[in-house]
Amino acid sequence: QVQLVESGGGLGQPGGSLRLSCAASGSIFSIYAMAWYRQAPGKQRELVASLTSGTRTNYADSVKGRFTISRDNAKNTVWLQMNSRKPEDTDVYYCNADLIATMGGRGNYWGKGTLVTVSS
Repeated sequence: QVQLVESGGGLGQPGGSLRLSCAASGSIFSIYAMAWYRQAPGKQRELVASLTSGTRTNYADSVKGRFTISRDNAKNTVWLQMNSRKPEDTDVYYCNADLIATMGGRGNYWGKGTLVTVSS
């Protein structure tokens, strides 16, 4: 069984920084890509940033230049460094992994989410 656990969410002021962490654990054979998504109430979940097992990154236009995704392949952990935060960054942030489990093959896995609030 595979689990993704996020941490690091919370309340912060506009312009501030925050780092989210996500650790994948369980019966993992290999991970192709890890990513962060976010979702506001009543809206669709949207991609914030993704990173392949190599170094290919992809960012939403709204966070380019402010957020940075990084990963430790050995620890199956991904981080999202959020700088120059804005009130519109307030959302529930979800960790995602595209991976091969030792039992069950390739699949897409999600964490339970962590709430990030940006407000003065």
